[in-house]
Amino acid sequence: MSRRPQYSIRMRSAKSGGHVSGAEGIYEKHDISAIVKEYTERALIHDKGAADEIRITIEELREKPKKISSLPLYTLNTKNAGAAKKAAREILTSVGITERAVEEAFTSLDVGITMRGAMLMNIEGVRLEPDLLRGVRVTRMGITKKAAADLARKLGRLGLNNSTIKEALILASKVHKYRMVLGELCISDDPNYTTGYIATRTHGYIRLPRIKKRGVPFGGRAFFITGGEVKDLIKYLQITPVVISNIKPCEGVVTLKEILQRRAHR
Repeated sequence: MSRRPQYSIRMRSAKSGGHVSGAEGIYEKHDISAIVKEYTERALIHDKGAADEIRITIEELREKPKKISSLPLYTLNTKNAGAAKKAAREILTSVGITERAVEEAFTSLDVGITMRGAMLMNIEGVRLEPDLLRGVRVTRMGITKKAAADLARKLGRLGLNNSTIKEALILASKVHKYRMVLGELCISDDPNYTTGYIATRTHGYIRLPRIKKRGVPFGGRAFFITGGEVKDLIKYLQITPVVISNIKPCEGVVTLKEILQRRAHR
């Protein structure tokens, strides 16, 4: 019996040439119409204004998606950007990333150049992606319907059941399944969304409230990597389809000390 085809659906939208929003997932054929409608409406109703260009790509997957678990999710009650930066530095350096690399990542994300993809940095802060202006975009990722329902329940108890957090968790979980990736720093380019996150395979996905001031219209991602072939990592991030099929714990506010003492089991 042949398996039912699955499709990667990806949306990118822009206004006057500037990025507005993006979304993507892996779905079955009967879901396509509803998802295209949902993604289109998202692009037309956004804090940055209605997009004047919307691109939707629908691709039948030739490879069966790999099933993985999500990262566990926590929140640190960081009061301001300084506290968020300090917490990010302590957690990321605890897995072998240098302070220099963390500072380089923050500096790059603070200059106001929003790239289409993520930066790839080694643990010393040297950029390794082939195109330094575009970065590397993570694509072909999704979540099973059963896992999505479980994630919605767990986030709902915390008042966090929204697409921003769910999609970021799916992305981070795919990224950190690859052993070359030691950590991640992310700041949203949405001017009204001020919660960033860091992620490591050791500690999980950690939300950092107030990582930037409201109204700042830029952000981005940095992946800290070590060892292995960069081209193989990029192929995995861009091409290999992955779906979340199991949801790890999603907890409320924890302390930095608790995070540093924990070890995520994956």
